[in-house]
Amino acid sequence: MAPRDFASYVFLALAWGMSFLLLLHVVEAFGWIGAVTLRSLVTAVALFLIAITARRKLAFSASWRAFAVVGATTVAGQLIGLSYATPLVGTAMAAILVATIPLFSMLISQLWGLERLTQRGFAGLVIGFGGIILLVGFPAVPVTTSFFIGCAACVAACICAAYGSNYASRHLKGVGSWEITIGSFLTGGLMTLPLLLAVPLPGAPRFIDYGYLLIQAVVMSGLTYITYFRLVSSIGATRAISVEFAVTVVAVLIGALVLDEPLSLPQLFGAGIIILGCALVLDLLPRKKAPPTPSGA
Repeated sequence: MAPRDFASYVFLALAWGMSFLLLLHVVEAFGWIGAVTLRSLVTAVALFLIAITARRKLAFSASWRAFAVVGATTVAGQLIGLSYATPLVGTAMAAILVATIPLFSMLISQLWGLERLTQRGFAGLVIGFGGIILLVGFPAVPVTTSFFIGCAACVAACICAAYGSNYASRHLKGVGSWEITIGSFLTGGLMTLPLLLAVPLPGAPRFIDYGYLLIQAVVMSGLTYITYFRLVSSIGATRAISVEFAVTVVAVLIGALVLDEPLSLPQLFGAGIIILGCALVLDLLPRKKAPPTPSGA
């Protein structure tokens, strides 16, 4: 991996891992719908202004229907699920479930005929979903209805992210990372905007809350997505999406060290199984080299 790609990989792991901590502050201040709506719209507007200031040419050549689908899934669906779930299950639990995105992505890709599932990949899917059962079935916190609803919302967010990624790779080929990010966040934010009538802001946010929102929108949404799409083009989707494993490690450490969130031993074991399953699905584990064929006399 080139030094630039490695730096991008580390940036994504740290930014997305720490974003769970900021997410709690933003959701508390703006509500789970307000957090998603404002984050999405600020991301789109900020990136557009940066592009204009830098005189970067933007070409939205793809249909807005494609941007709308990605915005509805990867942006609105994923962020709503995570914003609703994380306060209920904790940052560590949410981050570990987010690591299942590659599992769902491979499953959707297989159903759409985009990729062929190998024996390793099939084994990874089975192992990974077994890890989810361990993760949800043996929590270190009391098992309540809210806990299960939070887990379901988080899994739904992962499915939305996986669906949107596959849809983008299928229908937005050749579209620049800036255009995909701006278009998807704009459409996603506009879709969730009417929901503020049903879930209004809980109160008047403080000045620092707007700072948290701005950091989350510009750095942890806009710049990370642009970096991710560039990394995909540089090292490939399979290796790039493996950053979710590093994101999980960062978020779990933050949850344990900063927020003092507990995790049971079966949950840690389940997290390891999920990561193993994803590694098999993504074919990241080294293969045994075939023995050399003896040359004839």
